[in-house]
Amino acid sequence: QVQLVESGGGLVQAGGSLRLSCAASGHIFSRAAMGWFRQTPGKEREFVAAIRWSGGSTSYADSVKGRFTISRDNAKNTVYLHMNSLKPEDTAVYYCAAASTWALEGYEYDFWGQGTQVTVSS
Repeated sequence: QVQLVESGGGLVQAGGSLRLSCAASGHIFSRAAMGWFRQTPGKEREFVAAIRWSGGSTSYADSVKGRFTISRDNAKNTVYLHMNSLKPEDTAVYYCAAASTWALEGYEYDFWGQGTQVTVSS
């Protein structure tokens, strides 16, 4: 089992920055990849970014490329999502997830956090 707890969400003005954290516990060593997803009411869950625990290679959705950065601290079992130049369309509940293989699709992730709300005002 893996437990994931997100934090760092909040209200920010357009152009501002936030850093989300995802603290992982349990059998996290069995997970190969960590991802961030987001969802707004009435819309499907959207992939944002992913990172390998080992090696640190990353992948980003086109909508956030150049503005968001995913990183990890293996010693703290924590994954971060640094969000810069935020736009109102980034408003969503952001979820952290863990997968046993490298994955970019939500269905490939088998452990999820409870989510943290990010609201960007115009």
